Amino acid sequence: MENQTTTINCAEACVNGCVLGDRCPNLGYKEEAVKFVNDTSLDKMLEIAEAARLKKMTAPTQWVLPEDGESW
Repeated sequence: MENQTTTINCAEACVNGCVLGDRCPNLGYKEEAVKFVNDTSLDKMLEIAEAARLKKMTAPTQWVLPEDGESW
């Protein structure tokens, strides 16, 4: 088996599931996510989500402006 590195845009290519399988460069994140879900109670996850929601709602509005010289 060859040891080759494949670079893909996972956000686009893996919408319906990982296309690289065991060769996925992000398997470490999957393991971390599975550990978090297994070790964290649903009540704690809801608490974390509510804190993030409140933080986002109280954050000031951020305006996105075009770069100088670009036209609409």
